[in-house]
Amino acid sequence: SKRQRRLARLREHAALSGLFVEFRPLPEAIAAVPPAAAGNSIYYGLRLPPPRRGEPRGGVWANAGGCWRAAGSGRDVPGALAEMPPTVLAAGVDSGSCGVYWQEDGDEEDIDRIARILKEWRGAS
Repeated sequence: SKRQRRLARLREHAALSGLFVEFRPLPEAIAAVPPAAAGNSIYYGLRLPPPRRGEPRGGVWANAGGCWRAAGSGRDVPGALAEMPPTVLAAGVDSGSCGVYWQEDGDEEDIDRIARILKEWRGAS
């Protein structure tokens, strides 16, 4: 279908931009996202090197109408999230990756923006 071809094109563009794409449920801490959106989200991520010894890594942030907030982590909201496309539902970082959860409601320019922000984020980790 037309939608499947569009999604395949977006995912290929993400891969060419250095991102990986996987089906991941939204973190449980994200309560602000409507259940229908949560069931249809996909993770676009960037692999991170292993954390240094004793260096904790993790956090989840939710986008509620363009206003980002920490979700369960208590960590400050990274400033880079303000630059994310408005269709991004949430963002997170864990021991192996940083990435965003969204419903692929965007285009290649949005993926370029996501990739640029995640690469900056990785450099700051």
